[in-house]
Amino acid sequence: MSEIPAYMIANLVVRDTDEYRKYEKGFFPILKRFGGEFFTYDDSHEILEGSEPIKGRIILFKFPSEQAAKDWYNDDEYQALSEFRRAGTHLNSLTLVHGLQPRNTG
Repeated sequence: MSEIPAYMIANLVVRDTDEYRKYEKGFFPILKRFGGEFFTYDDSHEILEGSEPIKGRIILFKFPSEQAAKDWYNDDEYQALSEFRRAGTHLNSLTLVHGLQPRNTG
C-alpha cells in the first residue's frame, strides 16, 4: 500500500521582510529533508465565493505522508528556524490537509 500524501496550507502576513527572508533561506533544505515539495505561493489570491476574508500570503506544499508533515513541523531545527517566521509575520493559519486514499479503479 502506498503512502497517502499530506498537504500544508499556510496563510500569513509578512510584517518584517528581513526577518522573514532569514526563514525563507533555511526553509527549503529542511522541507526537502522530510520529503516535502513546495508548490506555490500567492500574495494576491482572489476569493471567488464565501464571506471570510483571507489576508496575506497563501503558501502550498506537500509531504509524502501525514507523519512526514508532522515530523517536519516538530523538528527541532525547523522550530528554531520558525522563530524568524514568527518574528517577521503574523500567521493566520497553518493547516494540514490529508490526501485521499488511492482508489482501486481496476
